[in-house]
Amino acid sequence: MKDYNNIKLLIVDCDGVLSDGKVIYDNHHVESKNFSAKDGLGIKMLSFSPIEIAVITGRDSEILVRRCQDLGISHLYQKVRNKLKKANDLLKELDLSWENVACIGDDWNDYPILKKAYISAVPADAFEDIKKKVDIITKRNGGHGAVRELIELILKKQGIYESTLEKFINHLEKM
Repeated sequence: MKDYNNIKLLIVDCDGVLSDGKVIYDNHHVESKNFSAKDGLGIKMLSFSPIEIAVITGRDSEILVRRCQDLGISHLYQKVRNKLKKANDLLKELDLSWENVACIGDDWNDYPILKKAYISAVPADAFEDIKKKVDIITKRNGGHGAVRELIELILKKQGIYESTLEKFINHLEKM
């Protein structure tokens, strides 16, 4: 059984994980994505724990920049062709190792970091072949609470869910 207390960094993909995987373009070249408020609340709650979060994605999107700003995610890396190299660079910057990483992705472009992460996960709607290669398959689909589900699991396994939740609620009451 893995020791979740090692986890200090959660790496997430965007399309198919933070969003539902749909990229919609209109006639004016405006792009839109669907994000889950449930995931957003989980990410906000995570900010009251010692665990950092990073988004590493192959696409480039102003919408994602705004979403990360709204959620207080400072580690955002877009248009990344080699996610493993970017993750290794981030680990060096944060003075962490792969034993400190949980990662959730949804497809083969995420596999190099899923394979290295201490805890690897995919949303319920990931393709079957990638599901066979990870530790956790969430019950929820990408863009529909999968990230929140993983966050809560990690916090509970670390025994800090209740204290993190209490800090988060206290913050809300002071707003």
